[in-house]
Amino acid sequence: MPHKFRQAALDYHAYPVPGKVRIALSKPTATQYDLSLAYTPGVAEPVKEIAEEASHAYQYTNKGNLVAVITNGTAVLGLGNVGALASKPVMEGKAALFKRFADIDVYDIEIDCDDPHELIETIVRIAPTFGGINLEDIKAPECFFVEDELKRRLNIPVLHDDQQGTAIVVGAALLNALELQGKNLSEVKIVCLGAGAAGIATMRLLRTLGARQENIMVVDREGIIHTQRENVNAQKKEFAATTEKRSLKEAMQDADVFIGVSGANLLAPELVEIMREKPIIFALSNPHPEIMPADVLSVRKDALIATGRSDFPNQVNNVLCFPYLFRGALDVRASTINEAMQIAALYAIKDLVKEPVPDEVLVAYGLEQPLEFGPAYFLPKATDLRLKEKVSTAVANAAIATGVALLGCPAVR
Repeated sequence: MPHKFRQAALDYHAYPVPGKVRIALSKPTATQYDLSLAYTPGVAEPVKEIAEEASHAYQYTNKGNLVAVITNGTAVLGLGNVGALASKPVMEGKAALFKRFADIDVYDIEIDCDDPHELIETIVRIAPTFGGINLEDIKAPECFFVEDELKRRLNIPVLHDDQQGTAIVVGAALLNALELQGKNLSEVKIVCLGAGAAGIATMRLLRTLGARQENIMVVDREGIIHTQRENVNAQKKEFAATTEKRSLKEAMQDADVFIGVSGANLLAPELVEIMREKPIIFALSNPHPEIMPADVLSVRKDALIATGRSDFPNQVNNVLCFPYLFRGALDVRASTINEAMQIAALYAIKDLVKEPVPDEVLVAYGLEQPLEFGPAYFLPKATDLRLKEKVSTAVANAAIATGVALLGCPAVR
């Protein structure tokens, strides 16, 4: 990272006050009467109401618009197991995105605990405070267990964004890319490099959308995950291929789609060269992708490319998804974020690129020419304010349709 940018990032986080988020008051506290309402003796009245009926917490506290962003810091955005405290800038960043894009309040909570059972118990005990739980940067395979248990035990939405958030945005991007390339999801051969939370969740969702299990090969550090391998966890075993192939190179032969959620520079140009015509390359490792777009195009002019970076077209950015998943879920007081809600979000994101792009989006990205659905624009831009209405509404409607919403229509926010 260039020294000037590194220093700018440090200064951004340090000045004029440390950190990126703060708590703001939502009610007046200027007079003695204000204070008597805010605290003693007035606060006793909503306490009694909530003690009598728990759902009144949504009326008298911030619970209904409050999400916990929780991590133990064991798998932080390409940095690995840096620990709970070092992960706090990332969680504050997540909180800032929730507020900026969906007007959702967040407490970031960094829990110093590597034991998944203890982590679950801690989260369950603090859950009454919140309207939803966003898990973040918890390493695989523990993250699958933690999320599943929390969903089973809590009656508020729980999402591990590294899993479902990534999967939804990748799914929206891939459906559009396949349309542009004239290919069908049920027929294409997919190679996924990376078998952690993002990789497994993405393959699961693509399978739900119509990808065929026999057309998917998942590759980890040891090569292709196949049925003859031993000591494979349950999540990887779910995608074990019946094949004699063993290496990434063998997997890439005649593949249509490459999805990288692994590490920098792990895909050589010669492996792109042996893919089928009109390949699709999603090199999503951050900040350095598995292969740079220029290296893809140097060997395959017919390729469509997405990365996780904002300085290239088609950024696969979870901010297209997670703020609005929770906005929609909170607005109808959903008890969970189910698969139908996730797929509704996916199609709302997918379809937005077919609509004319507002001028303010072009200005935000310094673009002089209009954006139109095509190779350089098959995912919406992160600053597109239409995402909040379209994705949140789709999610809320799916929650209502599947019977997990307490409210029959979205609350006004």
